[in-house]
Amino acid sequence: MVFGFDFSLIALIGIILLIGIVKKNGIMLVDFAIEAQRNRGLAPQDAIREACLLRFRPIMMTTMAALLGGVPLMLGTGTGAEIRQPLGYAIVGGLIVSQALTLYTTPVVFLYLDRLNAWISGASRPTAGRMASGSANLQINAIAIRNAGDLR
Repeated sequence: MVFGFDFSLIALIGIILLIGIVKKNGIMLVDFAIEAQRNRGLAPQDAIREACLLRFRPIMMTTMAALLGGVPLMLGTGTGAEIRQPLGYAIVGGLIVSQALTLYTTPVVFLYLDRLNAWISGASRPTAGRMASGSANLQINAIAIRNAGDLR
């Protein structure tokens, strides 16, 4: 509507492509953060910050590849351009807006859902410093071995 195109089937295909790319980017951030929390015992804020720093380049590469692929569709003229242009505008405009929203909102939603999970599960404090049971057991075993060596 902003650029004067009707919402057509071709534009719907562009929106479905956008949903897939944005979903993949959000999953990359959240999956990396959850893995860092479980396996390395990072606090939720540290985990999502590290995920954002380390996954930023792959997310931007995927987005820019799709965005630059949509530019010729958007700017193209000639026979059949009236069918392809809505797809190009949906891809380029949608990726710019959705990428900005994804990069800013995914970490915030992750932290709020982590706090909600801690509140529902009845944790006495937010999950800062929480470790997965496997890493906690490794630390307990390492402390026990170190203390056993001190007793000799």
